[in-house]
Amino acid sequence: MHNPFESGHIKNYMLLYVGVVVIMVLFFIAANLFREVNVETLKRFNTSEEVNKLEEFKLKFESKKEKRKKDEKIEPSKFKLLDKAY
Repeated sequence: MHNPFESGHIKNYMLLYVGVVVIMVLFFIAANLFREVNVETLKRFNTSEEVNKLEEFKLKFESKKEKRKKDEKIEPSKFKLLDKAY
């Protein structure tokens, strides 16, 4: 078998590799140069309505939570502990 370092094959493979990398870089640059960039305008939402809705939801949720607490009072006779712990 021939020594690849002496016969010059390594040089040819390195040139091929560098050529492929250069072509890839050129395609990347060309793709970025001709790409159209769409500029989006900044959208602003009406936050006052959202804040009002959020406050109404919080009030409704708190009132429901208070009603549940009143309705779900735990009576001492409702639960009974076991004699032994397993």
